[in-house]
Amino acid sequence: MPSYRCFPSARKEGSWPLGLIPPTEGSLDRETWNRLIAILTQCSTAGPNTRCLAYYNPLMLADIHFDNLHVRAGQLSDAEFLYDHFQAADYSPSNLWADDRSWVLCTDYDLWATKVAGSSALINALLNDPEIEAVRLPWAH
Repeated sequence: MPSYRCFPSARKEGSWPLGLIPPTEGSLDRETWNRLIAILTQCSTAGPNTRCLAYYNPLMLADIHFDNLHVRAGQLSDAEFLYDHFQAADYSPSNLWADDRSWVLCTDYDLWATKVAGSSALINALLNDPEIEAVRLPWAH
């Protein structure tokens, strides 16, 4: 493991150097989000007009209200809004899925990973994309 001493700009009060932004737990970084949405758009039959549903884990929200949970609905072309302009969060949704259930993604806070399930074409597009870091998970029986 690197030591804080390996970065000349390291702060004593924190573990991350001033020039580095730590990963967002339970969220995709913006570049990966953009690429994933582009691939989902290419692999969805309705393209950017694909009706989608999004859910934010209430534990990730700044203002937690377990009695006011909502699933947001829109189109795949609205995905940028979900990341940039949703007032309660400044990160990607915990879950995003096509209304026709052709694909689903789930970002796991505990594993710092996003799982995607969908058609063979979608999975192959993710596995073969040079910008997405993807592995195929074995099926549990």
